Amino acid sequence: MEIKRFPLGALWTNGYLVWDEGGHAFLVDPGGEASEVRAFLEDKGLTLEWIVLTHGHGDHIGGLPQMRPLSRCGVAIHRGDADMLLEPGKNLSTFMGEPLSFDPAERILADGEELAVGSLTVRVIHTPGHTPGGICLLVTEGEERVLFAGDTLFARSIGRTDLPGGSEELLEASLRVLAELPDELRVLPGHGPETRIGEERRNNPFWPR
Repeated sequence: MEIKRFPLGALWTNGYLVWDEGGHAFLVDPGGEASEVRAFLEDKGLTLEWIVLTHGHGDHIGGLPQMRPLSRCGVAIHRGDADMLLEPGKNLSTFMGEPLSFDPAERILADGEELAVGSLTVRVIHTPGHTPGGICLLVTEGEERVLFAGDTLFARSIGRTDLPGGSEELLEASLRVLAELPDELRVLPGHGPETRIGEERRNNPFWPR
């Protein structure tokens, strides 16, 4: 499994391009101007199979106009956030000064669902709290596993719950789900540096006790 991080958009959202040895790729959260991602795909000769959104906030979807035409299968988002693609008021881009509205996602995801991207298996873990349809993605290839956490979990912090659709209670429940994962699991969040489940279990003040 190969992974490249692209900080995108005004809030430097972590977009992640993930691909296998055969060049089959998916993109997590294209948050803004993505010409660098397009150039990288072309340079490496990768086939973009899916764009998977961890949630529907404007700072995670702003690069869709550039990247969606390159995606063979289209865009996937959890059903709880599906309407956020359509309405600038719901995805909060209205308040960021650049209203964003897109066509509906090609695939609506549910908890436990899996996407196959070449030799990669992408499993959806529904983790509401930051948004109703927030998800984490547990990606497996052979013995290697990585968690893409969106804005559910950050290094030493967690996602905001004070925005429309947020819920402190639901986020706490989502963290308990993540607490079942092994300590050595790499966590690649929507903002900031990567971490591991064990590091957050020991050091994150918001981790469930």
